[in-house]
Amino acid sequence: MSKVAIIGAGVVGTTIAYAVMMRGIAREIVLVDKQADRARAEAMDLNHGAMFVPPIAIADGTIAECAGADVVVITAGAKQKPGQSRLDLVSANAALFRTLIPEIVKAAPEAHLLVVSNPVDVLTDVALRLSGLPLERVIGSGTVLDTSRFRFLLGRHFDVSVSNVHAYVIGEHGDSEVPLWSSAQIGAVPLEDLRLPGKSPVDAVARRAIFEEVREAAGTVIRAKGVTNWAVGLAVTRVLEALLRDERVVLTVTRRLQDYHGVSGVCLSIPWLVTGRGAESFLPVPLDQEERAAFQRSAEVVRDAITQLGF
Repeated sequence: MSKVAIIGAGVVGTTIAYAVMMRGIAREIVLVDKQADRARAEAMDLNHGAMFVPPIAIADGTIAECAGADVVVITAGAKQKPGQSRLDLVSANAALFRTLIPEIVKAAPEAHLLVVSNPVDVLTDVALRLSGLPLERVIGSGTVLDTSRFRFLLGRHFDVSVSNVHAYVIGEHGDSEVPLWSSAQIGAVPLEDLRLPGKSPVDAVARRAIFEEVREAAGTVIRAKGVTNWAVGLAVTRVLEALLRDERVVLTVTRRLQDYHGVSGVCLSIPWLVTGRGAESFLPVPLDQEERAAFQRSAEVVRDAITQLGF
């Protein structure tokens, strides 16, 4: 009988609602938006498809209607425009969070907070500071989507199902993110050892091309259609599924770190065990020397952005 509240009924928020509805992982969704008429219309439109999905109640409302939510998903804020980096959004969205987070916690003090707004690592840290909630209950969508993009491209390169690709992107959800080539596997075979008939190994040139496509994916989509929504909607819904069903799965969400490869006190994505309690514990994935250095640089990028906000 789980309840999900979504703050922000724009394209991303409503795509998440649609994916939750289709997957049947909640019995109630509340859409909250500063444009109340839009939230009402989106809830109405979704409700009109109720006979085609598992039972669910979808309503619009204010933050007060977040009461009783198991998870509050935050998508509200300025959106990335062509030519912008995610970090360009930081001041405007952090200012919004200063008002928004205390109101959410007042209405739904027992809820998990799942931050989707960008820059997600910085804003997850802001949400944690403003909410006073335990570390494991304040998480961001992080590099769950980047990891999916990475696995898709590796699967395409080797012509294998993405379900057989095991690889992670960690660090900032942004330009300083780090693909973990050293631990990547297809099936149980390390990437560097994999030889498939008719398929070239992933050499340095292929690695650069694949990583560039992962890193630039959002910008490519935004330039062509103005927004990314389908894949992020599915990624966030996967995190919700893990939280609401206590699945104990490993996902690269962002959460405040405590001594992970020399990094502490900043929110970054690493492989976390996601349970009904939140991002409960991390997976100690080994990093080679280059990956470790890149991860520490990524931490500094996020830390500097937080410092500039005055925290």
